[in-house]
Amino acid sequence: MVYTGEIDRFFNYSLGHLEWRTVRFEIETLPMSNYQGNAVINYTEREIPFTRIIEHKHFETFGNDVEKNPNTVISREYSTEWQPGMEPFYPVNDEYNQNLYERYSQMTQEEPHIIFAGRLAEYKYYDMAPIIQRAFSIDIP
Repeated sequence: MVYTGEIDRFFNYSLGHLEWRTVRFEIETLPMSNYQGNAVINYTEREIPFTRIIEHKHFETFGNDVEKNPNTVISREYSTEWQPGMEPFYPVNDEYNQNLYERYSQMTQEEPHIIFAGRLAEYKYYDMAPIIQRAFSIDIP
């Protein structure tokens, strides 16, 4: 079995909760064919409350196809403090959480028929290319 969920959840939080950062999405339909000209723009200024805007139609359309639909849908992404029960997105990379993860990771040795993989199970942020490489490198017992 391959487990890709939260490692602390697998072990019923027996050592405590790992901490995460999460995001909240604000979705809006706009009466224009093109809002920002591409799929994703990141915002890093302190004064701007959201971290990125995603314009979904740019993931699947090319060139003039964007103009065919007179409306567009955007999502604003806001960093939000994570609480248990919320969807985890990003691990908190500090000493406390790394030590707690290592203790959970040691517990996986008692589960020889389960492969713990992915950002939630490995408590590690992965970009797309590294996670694909990681998937191909996993040893299956």
